[in-house]
Amino acid sequence: MLKEAIICIVIVIAIIFGNNTTQNYTKESVSELSSGLMSLRGNITQENVENESVRNEMERIYEQWEKKHDKLAYFIEHDELEKVETELIAIKSFIETEDYEESVSELDKSVFILKHIEDKYAFNLQNVF
Repeated sequence: MLKEAIICIVIVIAIIFGNNTTQNYTKESVSELSSGLMSLRGNITQENVENESVRNEMERIYEQWEKKHDKLAYFIEHDELEKVETELIAIKSFIETEDYEESVSELDKSVFILKHIEDKYAFNLQNVF
């Protein structure tokens, strides 16, 4: 009986620790990507847009996403991650064609999806029940 109780306690502690770790990584990743995208949005909405600078910034954000994607795929649904990737590729293509109005729209969508992922996987009573 005592042995079973100890095993149960260890399992619960491991689950709480694992959830805390994954939630912190998700928050960190969403925060980094969202701030990068909002910075890019600020650069795109300026009157004189520097095409090369915006392209380089988008490349940096996309590389950052690729690094984060591998770890996020361990504990987040792949459909959610594919939505973000689709939006980032759309942003990238709109920037390459210098269609900045559409890229701003896609930037807003991708930030919304990232925030949705963070909220969806947060540990709170709404998500438990």
